[in-house]
Amino acid sequence: QVQLVESGGGLVQPGGSLRLSCAASGIIFSSNIMGWYRQAPGKQRELVARISNAGTKYADAVKGRFTISRDNAKNTVYLQMNSLTPEDTAVYYCNTQTTLFSHAYWGQGTQVTVSS
Repeated sequence: QVQLVESGGGLVQPGGSLRLSCAASGIIFSSNIMGWYRQAPGKQRELVARISNAGTKYADAVKGRFTISRDNAKNTVYLQMNSLTPEDTAVYYCNTQTTLFSHAYWGQGTQVTVSS
């Protein structure tokens, strides 16, 4: 079965950096769309970044600060987050789909808290 396991969340001060990782299994990783979403308290889950064979897509709020990448040999997708602000505080979820219209699989989420 499909399994996505996130890691790398934690508490960081404003202006700091974190790198999230998502290890995938049960999928043809190299051809799947991989994404990072986040959900802050009281808000809807939103796309942060997505990577596929067609390229990458970022939310406007994170452009220039976050970078999504993938290592197909390790079946792992990463989210490098720099210049973090308190507004980035959320639970971050890994996501995968074969196409944008197919069923989405989700990880369990990892908490990112940006606070001084």
